[in-house]
This record gives sequence, structure tokens and C-alpha cells, in this order.
Amino acid sequence: MPRTRPTVADLRALKGKRQLTMLRIFTLDEAAAAEEAGIDIVSVPPELILNPEYRKVAPTLFSMSGLDHREAGTREDYLRFCGKLLVAGADAMYSSAGIDTVRYLASEHIPIVGHVGLVPSRATWTGGFRAVGKTADQALALYRECQAYEAAGAFAVEIEVVPEEVATEISRRMERLLLWSMGAGAGCDAQYLFAMDILGEHKDHMPRHSKVYRNFAAEYDRLQRERVAAFTEFRTDVETGRFPEERHILHMAPEELASLKAALGSPKA
Repeated sequence: MPRTRPTVADLRALKGKRQLTMLRIFTLDEAAAAEEAGIDIVSVPPELILNPEYRKVAPTLFSMSGLDHREAGTREDYLRFCGKLLVAGADAMYSSAGIDTVRYLASEHIPIVGHVGLVPSRATWTGGFRAVGKTADQALALYRECQAYEAAGAFAVEIEVVPEEVATEISRRMERLLLWSMGAGAGCDAQYLFAMDILGEHKDHMPRHSKVYRNFAAEYDRLQRERVAAFTEFRTDVETGRFPEERHILHMAPEELASLKAALGSPKA
């Protein structure tokens, strides 16, 4: 049976049955690769969703997009932004805003994904970029936050850098809310990684929860060396007269050239 794009209802129906796969992608090439690889869910920048080529290369990827709530303006602005992205092809919208904003957007039938645990836009409140939920009190607060998201109408939350035991216990107690794990263990409904981490594209600190499957950084270094070498060879060829060669140029018929020279007259000294 041909693969079809899942709906929110489809994803909810899979809760507790199997773990889904989720990637953060940034390019059409990554979208096409995720589609061919059979990835279930992707998080996509707005500009990629708005690219008319996106759905051509990723027809069956359940695609979430979003905007940092600090840049969204009013709730009405946020709603218009969400509507624009959904019309363009997004399936759901990520929101790091407060519960009241989530409730407002969900009341307008926007499929909303929240965020708990280590939330980059709110990290100052939880002690910076570190694990959240390591004590029972913190874990209970996470559980209540997930309950609030579910009550507000969100259908999923990203749960980031939380102890596996905590995420698992919370997920077991959520009837309809999906938990998408980024560094929160295997007891959630989806495993979420950044494509750039999987591909080893950068040389910065690698998050503990990430796994590198390929070394694109080394390949990019090799390609850069080849790029410099090619440019250098081109410069040398120009300077030594080896470029252009006869095969790179075209000529005027001799009689036409003679007519042109006659019309132009003698060149200036």
C-alpha cells in the first residue's frame, strides 16, 4: 500500500503502539532524504514550508513548523502566521508561548505542539542549558505542565533533556497528548534528532542525546580543499595563458572579421 501523509488523528492512534521517528531538517535535500528514508515527522523552518518545491519532494512527511513566540507579535499575529503556514503545507505548528496562547490557537483548530523540559527560549527559568526534572518536585511540575498542555488543546509536546524515567512515567499517564523525545529516552511516542547532528555536519559540542551516523563535516572539509584547489588552478591557467583553450571559444568567419576591421579602422596606438 502506498505511504500516505498521516494526520493528527493517525499519530494519536499510534500512541503506545510504536515509536515514531522525527527529524529537524533545513533543506530540500534533507526533506527528500527524509521522505525516501521513511521518516514519520519533521520539524521544518517556515521558509522551507513556504518553498513551493517542498511538498513535491516531501509529500508524506508530517511537517511541523513554527516561530519563536518572542518574535510572533500579538496572538492575532501568531494566528495569522499559523494559518499562512498551514495553508502552505504545514501539518502542525510548534509554540513555545504560554498556555493561554496555546489554548487560543488550539481553539481556532490549529494543531499545536508545545515544549517542556529544556526549552531554549525559556532556559533562564530552569537554570540554563541543562537537564530538567531530576528531582521529584521538578518531575511533578513537568507532569502538571503536560496536563496543562493537554487541557489547553495541544496534541503533542516536545520533551527535551529530561530523565528517561520521568518522561516514560509522564507519557504513560497522558491519554491523548503525544510526547516527542529529544534526549528524554525511549518511553515517549517519537524520537527526535536534528539532521545536522545525525550527519555530523558541525564541529561544535555534540549534545549527549545525539548520535552521529555520518561524518559530513570531514566531507565538507575535503570539498572545501577541492574548491580552493580548483579556483587556484583556474587562476594559474588564466595567468599562464592556458585558459581559455581553443575548445572554449568561438570564431567569426574570416570574411566577416575583415569587414569588421575595415569598418572599425586602425586601432589606437
